[in-house]
Amino acid sequence: MNARTRIYWRERGGAKRAYADLRDYADVGGGREALVAPGEKLATADATTALVLLARRLEELDAARRGRTLHGETRHATLADFASAHLVAKAESQKFTEHWLEVTEKCLHRAAGFFGADRDLASITVADVRRWTKYLLAMRNGRKGTMSASSVRHHLSCLSNLYKRARAERVVPSGYDPVGDFDEKPSPRRAEAKWLEMPDAAVLLEAARTYRPASGKGGWRPVSFAYQLIATFLLTGGRESEVLGLEVDDVSLDRGVVTFRPNAWRRLKTATSHRSVPLWPQLREALERYLAEHPPSRLLFPGYRTGEEAMLTDFRKLLDTVAVRAGWKPGEIRSKMFRHTYCAARLQTVDHGAPVSTYTVAREMGHGGEAMVRRVYGHLGQMRHRAEAVEYRVEQHAAKLGARLEALRGVGFGTTIGTTA
Repeated sequence: MNARTRIYWRERGGAKRAYADLRDYADVGGGREALVAPGEKLATADATTALVLLARRLEELDAARRGRTLHGETRHATLADFASAHLVAKAESQKFTEHWLEVTEKCLHRAAGFFGADRDLASITVADVRRWTKYLLAMRNGRKGTMSASSVRHHLSCLSNLYKRARAERVVPSGYDPVGDFDEKPSPRRAEAKWLEMPDAAVLLEAARTYRPASGKGGWRPVSFAYQLIATFLLTGGRESEVLGLEVDDVSLDRGVVTFRPNAWRRLKTATSHRSVPLWPQLREALERYLAEHPPSRLLFPGYRTGEEAMLTDFRKLLDTVAVRAGWKPGEIRSKMFRHTYCAARLQTVDHGAPVSTYTVAREMGHGGEAMVRRVYGHLGQMRHRAEAVEYRVEQHAAKLGARLEALRGVGFGTTIGTTA
């Protein structure tokens, strides 16, 4: 087919714009395509530019077809179909949690929506991945912001894992990896570690303790364990997924420990993440009655959005409600601060009469060594050691909190917040 006869024009944005008919290259992802110049969002309106863009695209498609022939790749696989098979294989291996599968499915669904569900895997290029990355970075996240760099990297990781399987099954040529070859992956912003001072943690816990959600309507279950959940974060130093994935059996009142271990709900970050931390007196007080009255479930803090027990995946609305009651603005308090707060508080305790060692703290945090603790929190080891237990009791800081505490006690019981599983 002559290059000029492949181009056709359509009225778009007040001008005639160029499109190409590449359906005879369907085996490597060709179809009816807009001829878009680099840096532009709309198809070009210039005939000469259209011919140049078409020539480049034909070169890509011819190269993909030659590569398929050279490497004996005869199986045609579309992105959507192969993604579906990929997820089924992952599920059948029983090495991945339901949560992991759900998140991966969502990421690959977004990829199919951007590249095209019927796009041939062997036709996606580094340039395509670059455009997808820019698209994701601009995507609204539902919290009046855009997708974070770490979330975008997770999407790229999911797609890269898909291509790893595609290479193993010889669906794409050996070494074909448009994600791995893309060297401009966004890097998460390295923020300075933030933690709550003792009085702040105490007033936040008091706000959670006095929070009373109203009854749910239409089968909607309001969160009833705000205090217990936030106390578990602040008094164990667990990562978000670790705490949300705790099972009832992970809390041992007899042995006085809380154990973080892998289970059906979630995996742990590293081998050293499997650990036990002390069940501090304040946390024991928070959980004893809760456990006695706990409805039958495996999870310590279950969600029921779908009607069935499931691990909570997002409780930011709950945190915002409690934080606002305690005097913060929405979004100022997040779960990662609780982990830093525990580490800072633990370093200011004594262990058998001597300052607690960074080794002990690192072990309780699930770190493989002491370096992280020393680098971020080392100066706290030189501070006055307050007690033998980690605790944030509002009575101990009432004088310093003053009007803040009085304002909290005048707020009342609070508003309804529901679970998100």
